[in-house]
Amino acid sequence: MRIGIDARLVHYSRAGIGQYITGLVRGLSECDKDNEFVLLQSRKDDSVLADTHNFVRKSLWTPSHHRLEQLVLPFEISPLRLDILHSPDFIPPFRRDYKSVITVHDLAFLLYPHFLTEESARYYGQIDQAVRHADHIVADSLSTKRDIVNFLGVPEPKISVIYAAANAIYRRVEDQRLLTQARAKYQLDKPYALFVSTIEPRKNLPTLLRAFRKLLDHYKLDVTLAVVGQRGWFCGEVFAVAEELELNDTVVFLGHVPLEDLVLLYNAARMHVHPSFYEGFGLPPLEAMTCGTPTIVANVSSLPEVVGDAGLLVSPEHTEGWTVAMWRLLTDDSLHQEMSQKGLKRAKLFSWERAARETLNLYRRMSG
Repeated sequence: MRIGIDARLVHYSRAGIGQYITGLVRGLSECDKDNEFVLLQSRKDDSVLADTHNFVRKSLWTPSHHRLEQLVLPFEISPLRLDILHSPDFIPPFRRDYKSVITVHDLAFLLYPHFLTEESARYYGQIDQAVRHADHIVADSLSTKRDIVNFLGVPEPKISVIYAAANAIYRRVEDQRLLTQARAKYQLDKPYALFVSTIEPRKNLPTLLRAFRKLLDHYKLDVTLAVVGQRGWFCGEVFAVAEELELNDTVVFLGHVPLEDLVLLYNAARMHVHPSFYEGFGLPPLEAMTCGTPTIVANVSSLPEVVGDAGLLVSPEHTEGWTVAMWRLLTDDSLHQEMSQKGLKRAKLFSWERAARETLNLYRRMSG
């Protein structure tokens, strides 16, 4: 087979879907040496996603999410003579002469349209056409598959659930010297809770900040909340709430953190917190579990599916519940140890090798 993978988004974002593309390509390059893969990358992207003999790069001029994408992209792809094109960013070219696989990571843009910019609403608004035109759909979770069936009317046999995985760099770090250096670098000298994600409304940081304020006021604990992630759309409320609650000395916004440092910050954290209103999969909780760090997640969408019994579950709107959950992990060493061990065990169920093999089997079924 000659299989194309649209990897253009990697140039624009290494988070979320960018991580998915990178992990899937690496997994495929390790488990398949027979088929030919064509990686469609932005002409501005000089990264090497795979260096095995059966993976070739094709630089494209058409940017991701461009208004003219549906007009221009098919002309760039047509000469490549693909058997299958995998579009990991939801929307495939609608004019094509090859089989089409798309990955639908979530339907947040349908369920929470007020969290979108106008440009994002325009791009993801093509989802109805996308699921009709695609020959097959990959969903990151059973939760997302149910949403695709219920909200878009797609027949269940057209959807395969293939779980994503954490980057192989995430692991348990026992070297306390490295952890101490990381804490010093980011000035985290107190026990801290760690939030990791783009700062945008869907991630529900204002609720977390209010819960953290209650933690400080009611339980008198000397702790820090570390927020890792770039500023996304409509993020102004988060910083306004932090200022209103006088959290400037106890909540630190670290922005983008290099992967090698983030691994250490996960390991050094007392807990990980993820209060998102909705996730199609939710990589940060899995990354935390892979590092042996207990996680608290919202009890909605795919998050309970990912963490199982290895995390504490709280309603995303229950401020007091988040306060109590954080207090428990800060003060109960027995619970902390139990959640850490369960998380390490749970994380082993997810791997890019498994995801790649299941995706490759899907390609084979589609090729007949």
